[in-house]
Amino acid sequence: MLAIDPKAARSAWSRAIVYAATAVALLVIWVIRKTLLVFATALMVAYLLYPFVDAVDRRLSGKKRPIAAALPFLLLVGVLVVFGMATSSRISHEFSQLLGQVDSGSFGQQVSKWRVFGEPVGEKLLTWYNEEHVAVNISELRQTAGITGRYFLNLFIIPILSFLILKDGRQIRDAILDIFDGNGHAEGFLADAHKLLLEYMRSLLYLCLATLISFTIALNLMHVRYASLLGLIAFTLEFIPLAGPLTSAVIIIGFSEFNHYDHILWIVAFLLAYRLFQDYVLSPHLMRKGVKLDPLLILFGIFAGGEIGNVPGIFLSVPVLALMRLMFYELRKPRAGPRETTVSV
Repeated sequence: MLAIDPKAARSAWSRAIVYAATAVALLVIWVIRKTLLVFATALMVAYLLYPFVDAVDRRLSGKKRPIAAALPFLLLVGVLVVFGMATSSRISHEFSQLLGQVDSGSFGQQVSKWRVFGEPVGEKLLTWYNEEHVAVNISELRQTAGITGRYFLNLFIIPILSFLILKDGRQIRDAILDIFDGNGHAEGFLADAHKLLLEYMRSLLYLCLATLISFTIALNLMHVRYASLLGLIAFTLEFIPLAGPLTSAVIIIGFSEFNHYDHILWIVAFLLAYRLFQDYVLSPHLMRKGVKLDPLLILFGIFAGGEIGNVPGIFLSVPVLALMRLMFYELRKPRAGPRETTVSV
């Protein structure tokens, strides 16, 4: 009869339960990944507004957290209104010009003559997107419309979730620590993750604002058509790592070529110079070492994030990879007792 060591059997059974629970958790995460992406995006928006909320909360002595959490949203609406009033006339004029250009009877001829660095882009577009092609792919168009509708719905849901995270963040953090029963690794990881996400979102906002200002001024000085509108597009796309700046560069060059801009190489030189300045001067100055990742790892995260969650997945790829690396280094630290920290989520 085989002798079975009870201690070894219990250890093997415990490991099997852990592996099974991990597999089930990963399966559940995959099934609800779209919902998790919405909550993760709301968390990043909350971190973008956190410094202001924390400053207001300290002045209110921590007794009116809901008011402190609501103020940045009201302030953001006010800033958008002021910004819209200051730039609406120019952007509206450029947008009206663009619509007039599209509605003109010669638009099709302009598209057919459109070339980018000698490539007949316009002819290929007209060949690809003819009526027969659209009819064959009507199901894809419906699917795209459904995805767009879901994104617009999330635009209303995400601010609400961000407000709740800012209001109840401390209770959420305390509840997580209670689950781990004061584990030093969990407490250390939460504190370091909090600092990392704050640093990342603050730096990302500064980089996007630098892009908005630089592109708007430079493109206007070069007399590029739709300069302010293109600067606003570049600002929005800058929030998406790597893929966003590349897309904005393609849009700017494509628009300029389409409108027969005579000095396209000046635009290319500006885009290259600005990217070098941002990647090697501005970004390293703003982002601390813990946020910077290897370019190959960023590329992997972008492609993986795009497969999992489209644009939100790409947006979240860099902070998720940074958090995974932080967790890896945290688990390698020697175990210690709970450490005191004043950081609050």
